[in-house]
Amino acid sequence: MAKKIGITETVLRDAHQSLIATRMPIGDMEPMLEQLDQIGFHSLECWGGATFDSCLRFLNEDPWERLRIIRKKCPNTKLQMLFRGQNMLGYRHYADDVLEYFVQRSVANGIDIMRIFDALNDIRNLETAIKSCKKEGGHAQVAISYTTGPVFDIDYYVDYAKRIRDTGADSICIKDMAGLLTPYGTYDLVKALKETVDIPIQLHSHYTSGLASMVLLKGIEAGADVVDTAMSPLALGTSHPATESMVAALQGTEYDTGLNLVALSKIREHVDTLRQKYIESGLLNPKMLAVDAKTLLYQVPGGMLSNLVSQLEQAGKSDKFEEVLAEVPRVRKDAGYPPLVTPSSQIVGTQSVFNVITGERYKMVTKEFKDLIAGRYGRTPTEIDPAFRKKICGDAEIITCRPADLIEPELDKLRSELDSKYVKQEEDVLSYAQFGQVALKFFEQREKQEEATEQGKPAEQVKAVDAEGDTPANFRVTINGKAFDVSVE
Repeated sequence: MAKKIGITETVLRDAHQSLIATRMPIGDMEPMLEQLDQIGFHSLECWGGATFDSCLRFLNEDPWERLRIIRKKCPNTKLQMLFRGQNMLGYRHYADDVLEYFVQRSVANGIDIMRIFDALNDIRNLETAIKSCKKEGGHAQVAISYTTGPVFDIDYYVDYAKRIRDTGADSICIKDMAGLLTPYGTYDLVKALKETVDIPIQLHSHYTSGLASMVLLKGIEAGADVVDTAMSPLALGTSHPATESMVAALQGTEYDTGLNLVALSKIREHVDTLRQKYIESGLLNPKMLAVDAKTLLYQVPGGMLSNLVSQLEQAGKSDKFEEVLAEVPRVRKDAGYPPLVTPSSQIVGTQSVFNVITGERYKMVTKEFKDLIAGRYGRTPTEIDPAFRKKICGDAEIITCRPADLIEPELDKLRSELDSKYVKQEEDVLSYAQFGQVALKFFEQREKQEEATEQGKPAEQVKAVDAEGDTPANFRVTINGKAFDVSVE
């Protein structure tokens, strides 16, 4: 029986997040939006993830206005976002009232599908987001953070999929951030999930290890309903398989996407000019477009590998790299086998570096590692040894409930903190809730630009300043037609 495969296009979010640290401005997107809308994609992944932070911090853009522009120019295609469960788009857990309001405003401004995930695969950290999304009439897709390790067998993922289904989720995404999926492993996993749950399965894999195109193909053969791809100039490397290549591979088969390669080629021309521009400006390092098969050897995400190298270089201990790589799985085991995704990859990686360079395991312990062991991020996939927990946390309180249960409602408090002169739209309190000082700097700049416009002066194009205090300031400078990101302290 023929089965049309849906394609989620990631060029507006994850492709540039993976390759150029989410620095694509809305001005680079606008020329292709109406064309993207005519293709017939399952969805356009265009918001959430790090886009919100990047808009405010580096691009001097209102992320809400970006969403409204995309919605207006893409009336025929579902818009999709990435949402970190109880973390929303920020870096801590937020109270339920803030989360519910954020979901409500996201759907009201144009989001159709919310891909919701938790770094620990703790279902409790997803339930409020799922309920809120469905209440607003959105499609709640829950992503399984895919990882490898002794406990992460097919039974683990099947059990998690059942719990996801039982929350009322509309679909499931296998989210392979690190490119660790293998083609035949994917086939077995997708087949098992399709036999267990009766909601659609979507497949998301990064090309880091060079396997992602094969992974998508075998996943499709096993019954996956939708796959994530990126327009070819911003595909491969740490990004995703190429959209045009996947469409061509499935053409004329029972899985034909029905998408038009000629129409895609016209969009490709625009994306290719962006690629050239980003390479020339230094935003896109060509190394990011290469395959790094070390990911498969060490089972460590590419971004985490580069972080480890950087930390060791700063400590003058580059010769300890292999020791740190050997320490990572030991620390991960001690910590209850968290999937190595943001933020747990950074927490485990940094602790592994400390363990090696101090010469004594857990002589120095980061606050984040203590919080992970104390349950402040949620429940880890396996139980943590009580003696180890005592060693790391001492007499600190151990959290066994859903961490957000300990957070008082905070929406009214956040509203009262925010100076009313900055509030131009009701969504501004949500920008402030998640990005505090960064949002305030953006609001100040917006105010200056509006005043300048009213007085008929050219608006001052200054970037929002980094989070804590006034340094460094980030600017986009154009020299001889080439754009450079400059940080001034």
